[in-house]
Parts: sequence; C-alpha cells; structure tokens
Amino acid sequence: MDLTFRGRVVEWRGPAPYYFVPLPEPEAADVREVAAMATYGWGVVPVEATIGGRAFETSLFPKDGGYLLPLKSAVRTPQGIGAGDEVDVGLTVRLTH
Repeated sequence: MDLTFRGRVVEWRGPAPYYFVPLPEPEAADVREVAAMATYGWGVVPVEATIGGRAFETSLFPKDGGYLLPLKSAVRTPQGIGAGDEVDVGLTVRLTH
C-alpha cells in the first residue's frame, strides 16, 4: 500500500527528543485496514517512508486511534527539519502476511 500526504512535524520530549509526523485521518484509516497484515506486534506497522527525496525504513506507532511516523535524525538533520515544519511524505506499508 502506497500513500502520500503532507503533515506537520511534532516533538515529544522524553529523556531525548523524538520527532514524528502524525498521519492525517484518511491515511490512518487506510493503514488501519491493512494493519493486521503488516504488524509484527504491539500494533506497530513497518513502512518505508520518503521525505525530501530521502528514503528510510521505520515503523508507524499507534497513538489515539491514529499513527505517528517517527523521523530519524539522519533524515531530519540534513534537511533542517524541525518541530512545526510541514513535510511531504511518501509512505509504503510493508505487508508481512
């Protein structure tokens, strides 16, 4: 399953800051439809994402009925992406079943 969307980067501060792009509801609904065929446990969904031409593998985290796309520093830092920035995301859900 391939999706594209635009989202705003949010920051979660814990012991270290983490950055995420929440999936808009229509795309989150699409992921929910195939999540059972993709998840490897705990509700996380493996994906390949592309932001600014940079592809990376990660897993969507379920949150409040939606999903968060974690942004790796290796993707964010070279592009100068920070909290509050809007980014265009390409996303491929990796089905495992």
